[in-house]
Amino acid sequence: MSRTRFIAQAGVIAAVYAVMTLLALMMPSQLGWGLVQFRLSEAVTVVACFTPAAVPGLTLGTVAANAFMITQVGPLALLDIVFGSLGSFLGAWWMWRHRRRRVVALAGPVVANALIVPAYLPLMLAGLGLYEVPFLGLDLEGHWLAMYGFGVAAVGLGQAVVVYGLGMPLHSALRRLGLARLAGASGDRAEGDAR
Repeated sequence: MSRTRFIAQAGVIAAVYAVMTLLALMMPSQLGWGLVQFRLSEAVTVVACFTPAAVPGLTLGTVAANAFMITQVGPLALLDIVFGSLGSFLGAWWMWRHRRRRVVALAGPVVANALIVPAYLPLMLAGLGLYEVPFLGLDLEGHWLAMYGFGVAAVGLGQAVVVYGLGMPLHSALRRLGLARLAGASGDRAEGDAR
């Protein structure tokens, strides 16, 4: 694949991912952020099974989308920009590396985000004063390990629902449309199998 084509693909992927993530973050249901999140944009991560340009593309898309949170939560959003983007990078890299085994590949963003995001999310929630749940009489301040454990389960579940529930059918549709050939990866049989 030429360098120009690689950069163009990465840019398009970054833009699509960022816009879809921003739409999820702006939804009134708030399913795009917090400990329990269902970012529909995570289904787009399956493009990493078809082109290596998705690794920097998804990473840059995450940086752009999470940078928007600075206007909402201030400097605490830097945690999401740095570590959320690290999760996207590791998940996309895993997908590209294991692209021939779709089920294994799709585990990349699920596991990476489930382990990384809950590590810093309690700090962001505490900074926003969201550690108290008055109607339940709960104050979770000082309970980072419990919040982390809950976060691993909650973020992992949200990721799995989106990546496998929406991403797997998207992967199949893209494969049927011949995205692997369009991405210049047909000689590599990057379309993967259905395992």
